[in-house]
Amino acid sequence: MFRYFIITLIAIFLSHSVNSQSSVDNSKFPNAENLIKISSATPNETETENSLNNLLNDVIITGSVFDNETKEPLEYATVSFFDRLENKIQTGGITDAKGHFKISVKAGVYDITIEYISYKKQTIKNRILTQDENLGNFYLDINLEALKAVEIISERTTVELKLDKKIYNVGKDLTVRGGTVSDVLDNIPSVSVDVEGNVALRGNDNVRILINGKPSGLVGLNSTDALRQLPAESIERVEVITSPSARYDAEGTAGILNIILRRSKLQGLNGAITLNTGFPLSAGASGNINYRTGNFNFFNTSSYNYRESPGKSTTNTEYFNADAPSTFLNEYRDFDRKSKGFSTNTGVEWYINDTASLTTSLVYRDSNNESETTNSIIELDQNGGLLNQSYRFDPELEDDKTIQYSLNFDKQFDGNSEHKLTFDFQIENSKEDEKSVISQDGDEAERVETLEEQNRVLLQTDYILPLGDVSQLEFGYRGNFNELDTDYTLEFRENGDYILDTNVSNNLIYTEHVNAVYSQFGSKIKNKFSYLLGLRMEQTRIKIDQVTSGDYEAKNYLGLFPTINLGFEINEMQSITLGYNRRISRPRSRFINPFPSRSSATNLFQGNPDIDPSYSNQVDLGYLNKFGKLTLNSSIYYTHATDVFTFITEDTGETVIIGGTEVPVIRRSPINLATNDRFGFEFTLTYRPNKKWNVNGNLNLFQSKTRGDYNGTNFDADNLSWFARINSKYTLPGNIDWQTRIFYMGPSEDAQNKNKGMLSTDLAFSKDLFNERASLAFNVSDLFNTRKRQTTSTTPTFKSYSEYQRRQRSFNLSFTYRFNQSKKRDRDNGQRGNGGDDFDMEG
Repeated sequence: MFRYFIITLIAIFLSHSVNSQSSVDNSKFPNAENLIKISSATPNETETENSLNNLLNDVIITGSVFDNETKEPLEYATVSFFDRLENKIQTGGITDAKGHFKISVKAGVYDITIEYISYKKQTIKNRILTQDENLGNFYLDINLEALKAVEIISERTTVELKLDKKIYNVGKDLTVRGGTVSDVLDNIPSVSVDVEGNVALRGNDNVRILINGKPSGLVGLNSTDALRQLPAESIERVEVITSPSARYDAEGTAGILNIILRRSKLQGLNGAITLNTGFPLSAGASGNINYRTGNFNFFNTSSYNYRESPGKSTTNTEYFNADAPSTFLNEYRDFDRKSKGFSTNTGVEWYINDTASLTTSLVYRDSNNESETTNSIIELDQNGGLLNQSYRFDPELEDDKTIQYSLNFDKQFDGNSEHKLTFDFQIENSKEDEKSVISQDGDEAERVETLEEQNRVLLQTDYILPLGDVSQLEFGYRGNFNELDTDYTLEFRENGDYILDTNVSNNLIYTEHVNAVYSQFGSKIKNKFSYLLGLRMEQTRIKIDQVTSGDYEAKNYLGLFPTINLGFEINEMQSITLGYNRRISRPRSRFINPFPSRSSATNLFQGNPDIDPSYSNQVDLGYLNKFGKLTLNSSIYYTHATDVFTFITEDTGETVIIGGTEVPVIRRSPINLATNDRFGFEFTLTYRPNKKWNVNGNLNLFQSKTRGDYNGTNFDADNLSWFARINSKYTLPGNIDWQTRIFYMGPSEDAQNKNKGMLSTDLAFSKDLFNERASLAFNVSDLFNTRKRQTTSTTPTFKSYSEYQRRQRSFNLSFTYRFNQSKKRDRDNGQRGNGGDDFDMEG
């Protein structure tokens, strides 16, 4: 009856229009006469209600949508029906491949909107629908302004500056097509990824990696392996936060990398699918999809990958025997890795009203890795004569599973998007099982099993209060509650039976609870000077329980972490930023795991459960200048860190029998080693002489000074190192894009190790198809097969030289199809977005 009452009112209004204007504008009010006749000419109330009920039935609305310039049909255009009576979108639909739509809707009065990404939308106001109707053809025009705001895949990577971060909107980077997040990060200025997949920021690998601003199951227990599972196409942007504000965790002395995944808020369906294959054998499929209807937005990012990654290493060691000539041990390793994994992130956003939304999502990751490591060990005398030869084979099976559930509530006040309250809850369970049966010279020698399970809970709330037009106050709380349970078993085969090694086998339960509160205040003065001042307090409680051995230790420490971020706009083309922050680095699971690796019997890696956190203070001075077609983005930084994590190599004093000869066992472990001072300078230059050619270069130069002693050995070291990359992209005839990337990591040195420089080159070609809805890309990673780590280590008892290559040269072919997503063309000759001086006070 409510709708009957409303429709009657509409009929009275239309009747009044008829009386006053003699006729109704049928273009605005088609079928109005039917309503008028029903409401005014039917004397019987029952008959009137029956007639009105007919109007409340579903009607079928059809029509077609075309590009106004090309007259081609627009597939996946969105048609929505906004019910003014209920103040919400009642229903909607999308067009088919021919541009047609056919939608069932309740009879009534609607605003009908026709939308297509990067086109100007059309709206029919106050359309009364009482019967099946064909609305006819709609011709949409390109909207150049909309290209700046809608869901588009950028032609190139662009940069935005905030007071506390640099935001790299990941563009159409050909060298990472069909690749992973690790490949994307390796192409971001200030970031480098070494041959083992470890991520470093400005040469410092103590970096915190977040997904959408929070720790994530997509990163998992082993971030390097997990980052190789997440597809590159799922990334929207990467935030490089070298001077984090107080809103962020104080974790990570180098800073924070925040990876933002792609998610659309457009009405209707949009997304992209990528298929790829390559050599060494790899194959995969990934996709991201969004469907927005009414007040709900459903999203999903999923991928499946299979990849074979052959690698190799060589280690040549000279042992200085006290009362005898030196002996030499050459070790050659071949790695045959096969990994396959599935990951998905699916969820729904509910827009409760204009000021509140609720988002819930589920992350599931399942990966299985097979790694066969073959070690050939050759022992030589001082004259190069063969003494012994031995073979060791380690087939390892690894099974990783992660499931994570998250909930986010966002409430805006007074219709102001800057005045808001957010709440986050996240719970995660990760399991990683590793098993191997190791053979020595063809016979089973030992059995190793590592079972890890981690449970994490995150609670977070933030409140932002604008003060006037240019100031804001913010405060919040975050709690991270983690427990890592590692059960390690080592058994040696003796007389046909496996005997447990009780000295090494153990169960470690590591518990870490971090509670933090923060507040920060930001403002602008005369639209030239911006500042953001904050203070964060974190309390950390740690328990280290080695159940089997009975060793137990508890640690409790409280820290204050001030942050200062300043910005000054000299003019429209130049600006300066200055940041200070104090950071903490807590040991990651690999550092505290006391169980030795077993791939090699003579070279072990072993964690240190008693390692303490490291603290750092950092100052960063940045300068931006845009002149003509060239943009310079540079900074000078200084970091002072205490109790720094340092990997030392030492003789364990133990020996193993290799071919009948006793050979010393070498161990590599992390320790807290005194202080480190790091001075650095970096700059990024972007040059776009024309629409066809775009080139950018990045250089990071840093001086590291370490001071410390351990077990009577001095580890003082001064090291000057640098890395540089050059990216060049050129459009060849036939609109074929050609991209080349050259990366060089300069030599480095510490008290024990000297690393040679490393050069690598990537090459890619791409061609857009089907009116830019699809792309075909071919890329070669490490074109000259030179991405190798070469290290010389020297200690009082031995000297060794090693080469390590995790992944050899690879080829990849990928095909991407986009629906309702457009590829953005640079219509402003590349001047927009290459380092804008937007000093928003964003945390």
